[in-house]
Amino acid sequence: MKYSSQWWILSSAILLLTISVHASRTLLRKENEVKTAVFLSPAFVLGSGSVSNKVYLNVDFPRGHIALKDFNGEVIDEAGNPIPLYETYLHHWVLARYYSNSSAVDTNITFARNAGVCQGNVLGQYYGLGSETRRTSTHVPDPYGVEVGNPAEIPNGYVERWLLNVHAIDTRGVVDRMGCAECRCNLYNVTKDESGSPLRKDYIGGLDCCYDQTQCRLRESFENVKRKLYLRYTVKWVDWHDSIVPVKIYIFDVTDSGKRTNSTSENARLGCKIEYDVEPCGAADMGKGHCVDSKKMSIVMPRGGDVIYGVAHQHWGGVGSTLHGQDGRVICSSIPIYGNGKEAGNEDGYIVGMSTCYPKPGSVKISDGEVLTLKSNYSSSQIHTGVMGLFYILVADLPLKN
Repeated sequence: MKYSSQWWILSSAILLLTISVHASRTLLRKENEVKTAVFLSPAFVLGSGSVSNKVYLNVDFPRGHIALKDFNGEVIDEAGNPIPLYETYLHHWVLARYYSNSSAVDTNITFARNAGVCQGNVLGQYYGLGSETRRTSTHVPDPYGVEVGNPAEIPNGYVERWLLNVHAIDTRGVVDRMGCAECRCNLYNVTKDESGSPLRKDYIGGLDCCYDQTQCRLRESFENVKRKLYLRYTVKWVDWHDSIVPVKIYIFDVTDSGKRTNSTSENARLGCKIEYDVEPCGAADMGKGHCVDSKKMSIVMPRGGDVIYGVAHQHWGGVGSTLHGQDGRVICSSIPIYGNGKEAGNEDGYIVGMSTCYPKPGSVKISDGEVLTLKSNYSSSQIHTGVMGLFYILVADLPLKN
């Protein structure tokens, strides 16, 4: 399938992937009713300049009727050491929920997507970050939580399970570290996508050029060293009880045209294109310091409520993203945090975090059917390929009026 390699798209092609039997190291503790577990993804092996973009079904995850309070991850080696982005660039990880028949093998699954507006399984995940993962908060404040595991929502004969996608690019010894991280097609010597379909003539970089097992160009005579890595992910939750206020997850995409199709395909991508390119500005604009590419879209919010949390997802070159209400008010503005050191979590020149919004409960509301506008800004002092302009918000339903 043409788009099966692309990261936010959870399609039926995923079902053809091998289900890996994997080891997990789990730590569990209880702090004021908040439980914490630390898991490891299945191992993936990367050599210098190579790419791993695998999907793992039925990964380790807390079970039962619970409220998720936090989820985050980072790439580590076999000894548990965090790996810096300039060695292994974490393009993204994605966590998605699905229902499967109760057998040990996932032969018939149904995705339980978020409340977002994109079609099919596009951007249907519950969580997803990239290079910013170590310094971006995903905490859901009290009394709110993301409800999962509700027996009333699970179809008869099915169980709730979780899927993890990890897209990592090894940039040790490559000729162009940013170009490899931005998936420039010429650096990967790729002319066809993962399904074998020829790339568009104007497609110069993006997810279709850095799929699983592709190789970015190395410097001459650089020794290719392989190593085994993991995504270590941490989950925090509480057991569900009536005092918790459930929140819905919405993900918006600045490339969303608003168009929709009647296709029943889970891979329908008519509106949300996921990625786009930033063209370099002209010499005149560069001299004036006006090299900012601004992209925006408007979308109708199907169901309103209180905004509890907000954060953007941007790539290299991002300078911030803002979600506006119909009257122009700022619902949330999220700004990249760039590193200035060598240690993992502070890598110089990389986006190592995104600022988040935690409005005072009840202070930021969205109405049913309100038209929202998303703006995504990137520096255009140089070309950037395969960038993203996504925005996550958590929304709690407004109390019913008597």
